[in-house]
Amino acid sequence: MNLPYYIFIALRYLKSKKRHKGISFNALISIGGVAVGVMALLVVLSVMSGFQEDLQRKILGFNAHVIVLDYRGTIAEYNDVTKKLEGEKEISSFAPFVLGQAMVSSGKKAHGVFLKGIKPEMESKTTDIFKYIKEGNPEDLSPKNGIPGIILGKELSMTLGLFKGDTINIVSPFGEIGPLGMLPKVKPFRVAAIFEVGMFEYDMNLVLTDIKPAQEFFGMGDGITGIELRLKDIYKAPTIRERLQEKLKFPYYAKDWMQMNRNLFSALKLEKFAMFIILVLIILVASFNIVSTLIMNVIEKSREIAILKAMGATNKGIMTIFMLQGLLIGIVGTITGVSCGYLLNYVLDTYQIIKLPPDVYYLSHLPVKMKLFDFLVVSISAVTISFLATIYPARQAAKLNPVEPLRYE
Repeated sequence: MNLPYYIFIALRYLKSKKRHKGISFNALISIGGVAVGVMALLVVLSVMSGFQEDLQRKILGFNAHVIVLDYRGTIAEYNDVTKKLEGEKEISSFAPFVLGQAMVSSGKKAHGVFLKGIKPEMESKTTDIFKYIKEGNPEDLSPKNGIPGIILGKELSMTLGLFKGDTINIVSPFGEIGPLGMLPKVKPFRVAAIFEVGMFEYDMNLVLTDIKPAQEFFGMGDGITGIELRLKDIYKAPTIRERLQEKLKFPYYAKDWMQMNRNLFSALKLEKFAMFIILVLIILVASFNIVSTLIMNVIEKSREIAILKAMGATNKGIMTIFMLQGLLIGIVGTITGVSCGYLLNYVLDTYQIIKLPPDVYYLSHLPVKMKLFDFLVVSISAVTISFLATIYPARQAAKLNPVEPLRYE
């Protein structure tokens, strides 16, 4: 018996006699169960990929791909380091920065922040910080009336009640020793602009200013905290970091964006995997429907199976018929689920049906990112589970004794 006959009989067995309409209806339920499981799995994975991509975009928009630091805390030989970086073809741009902890105070309100000093013309080529400016001019950091400019996050400005043009004080706990002991260093700054990244950690705890006032405030002279690097390919960051580590040697060291955010992205990856496992259970439930459908089909078709065996069909041939029958249910259900999942993801992404409160999630709608890898893994998993569900009923059909069903014919 050739393969086309197996397919022909398997397709015919999916159809039921008029007196046994429930069998074909069960087949439809099995197809629907697989389709719903596949669709749900694809939508959830696409939404989680959308959240992960949005988070990654915000993190990389505000941070460099690789940073070079010094174990001593300050890079004094800035020009010597940049000369070594200029020969790297994978680096598209770099920018120096100064970073330290301080306190922002306005009236009776205060909040601890990270004060970052930058060179605006170089920073704009290295990170996307200035793209998040919502109010003011990001390059207006030069001193006016002796007061340098500063850029605040929206959350911080709302907490302290600050607006563009207001004057604030930056306070450092490391000051000068006076007659009464340690005196904190206080320096006034003018609010030049306000940014909004959409991540509370940045919008609340980071302020930016020109690198010169930052160096003076932290008493670093001409030294810097580190050098930010922008790469042509962000996914080569670990390789480039290792190469820079060998090239610069001690006391310098490099850190890439994957390394700095390892815990966060590992948690997202684990959560996505956990959701995949949980939602695969829906497909497993659908596979039980396939098992019950095939068992009922074996019972109904026992006479036909006996006739096929009497005509010379082997046990392997009988198994193939019922395994193809279950496999067809899985394939049709998977194709239906993939089509519906793609359509639903497209609608969610294009028309932004599900709205989110921006003040809570910093997203106006549910993010969706469809990945070919997710679609392939889900499709292969669904078809594989459906195929495995056919083994037991197919073996039962193959073991059927042809004498019993034909005894009273």
